[in-house]
Amino acid sequence: MLLNDFLKLRGQQISVNKPQETQNLPKTPPATETNEKGQSFADALRQKLEKTSSIEFSNHAIRRLDSRSVDIDENGKLDRLNKGVEIAAEKGSNETLILVDSTAFIVNVRNNKVITTMEMEELKGNVFTNIDSTVIM
Repeated sequence: MLLNDFLKLRGQQISVNKPQETQNLPKTPPATETNEKGQSFADALRQKLEKTSSIEFSNHAIRRLDSRSVDIDENGKLDRLNKGVEIAAEKGSNETLILVDSTAFIVNVRNNKVITTMEMEELKGNVFTNIDSTVIM
């Protein structure tokens, strides 16, 4: 429910302005290298994830994996991530941080979806909020 709809139900009215679109932002993502099949890394990753994983990755998470060239097949990382999500679900978690080797995954357990990913260099000095559990795999 939108804020305007909620306030209408309560008999209150306010005007909520939509943010202006920034003209400086690029309209298309930057070009990426392609493999021998003509696929970008993100497309190849998305295809691999659809075949082998019960967990989904948000577009943001896929862009993060792509920009950092994270190999999710390395050391069974994807299988361990799936197992971590299962463990979190068994404990009743909603939003969890799953650490697999040097990669952190923020996962919405109810939707079975990875929201974002980070590498070890980015983890230092960060505070993770809005999570209710951490699983270390």
